[in-house]
Amino acid sequence: MPKGLTLDRLRQGRILDEAFTTGDPLKLMRLFGITEPTAMRYVGAAYPVRTAKLPR
Repeated sequence: MPKGLTLDRLRQGRILDEAFTTGDPLKLMRLFGITEPTAMRYVGAAYPVRTAKLPR
């Protein structure tokens, strides 16, 4: 594994990649076993304009 790369960072990158691909928080929750707020944070990071008006 390259220096500075951890399993957590790999997982976060994979989740973010999936958020960019699908934009579906339910899919992220099912696929990665994350909570709704966490899934929404990833979707918000991937699509800030689309999620800007959602309540925080």
